[in-house]
Amino acid sequence: MSELREVIEQRVLFRYQTESESVASRLERTVADRLGSAHALAVHNCTEALRLCLISTRPAVGDLVYIPAVTFVAVAGAVLSCGLIPVLVDADESLSMDPALLPPDARRVVVAHMEGTVAHIPPDVPYVIEDCAQALGARLPDGRHAGTAGYAGTYSFHHNKVLTSGEGGLIVTSNPEAWARMRSYHDHGSARVPGHYPTWEQDAHYGENFVTSEEVAAVQFQQFRHLEEVLAGLERMYAIAMDLLPDRPELRVLPRASGDAKVSLRFRWESRELRDAAVDALTARGIANWTLNKYLLPDHPVLKARRSLYADGFPWNHAPDEVLALSHDRFARTRDLLNRTLCVPLSPELPEQDQIAASKALRQALEAV
Repeated sequence: MSELREVIEQRVLFRYQTESESVASRLERTVADRLGSAHALAVHNCTEALRLCLISTRPAVGDLVYIPAVTFVAVAGAVLSCGLIPVLVDADESLSMDPALLPPDARRVVVAHMEGTVAHIPPDVPYVIEDCAQALGARLPDGRHAGTAGYAGTYSFHHNKVLTSGEGGLIVTSNPEAWARMRSYHDHGSARVPGHYPTWEQDAHYGENFVTSEEVAAVQFQQFRHLEEVLAGLERMYAIAMDLLPDRPELRVLPRASGDAKVSLRFRWESRELRDAAVDALTARGIANWTLNKYLLPDHPVLKARRSLYADGFPWNHAPDEVLALSHDRFARTRDLLNRTLCVPLSPELPEQDQIAASKALRQALEAV
């Protein structure tokens, strides 16, 4: 509780009003060093982080952004709220974006590392934004941290993430121009000097208020101190569970790469009926589980019906009339994969004996399906 206690005792919760270096600044420096990036920026949540990354590319209204067909709707929401148009790109067998479907002239691509699984980073795209909301601590095949391979990376501290402050977001980038634009935009377009009222340069642009507070940054800083411990706990339970899983021909465990953040076990059943029976069996035994059908964005009303709160339909009124999706089969294969997929979370905080007991309970539940 040291950082949170420090923040409360100094009675200043606004990061730019502290007499000494703010906890938010310490957090950003720690994150940048730990993840191998030149800069980090703390914001309210990962959706804002995605927006900042997109805005910093200086797009034109109606520009296309290629996003995964399987991800949380916040990605599409971030694109649309910037006045940009999302184009859904189908998934591969791992349920990550299939970069082979991208057109050669793609300029802006959001890649989501879903369920801790490291996705492919498309080459030769000027603005690749990595959504690492579910993959903090994961590593790419070349050893770099997820979030540091493209133009910028975003992270979430939402309740159901690797680390949590209830809500909260982070951005990393090694692009100095992008960093300067994001830092300015996130504080009303200002050139803030800590302890002083914000100032504006003559060429300043407008911005919004995405500035994090000291108490949230303090919780994130505390959480970040435990990242290695959390990742190690996930690795340990993953190994235990893999050794204890039943050998059933109707059931396949989706493989995990060594660099993935092993936040869950992902099962693929032979049929949807078996998947649904497994959901019932696990739920009846009090074993947490979830399916991924809710992540299929082609079925989301915002994208399916081009919903908007603006009277003129903005920004959809700037979109081409044709279907904005890249898929070989109108997402039929992906629907089938999602219909047969089931995830079971792992618990890094449990002692090893409790992880073993939980894994045995999981095996018994799966054997009974």
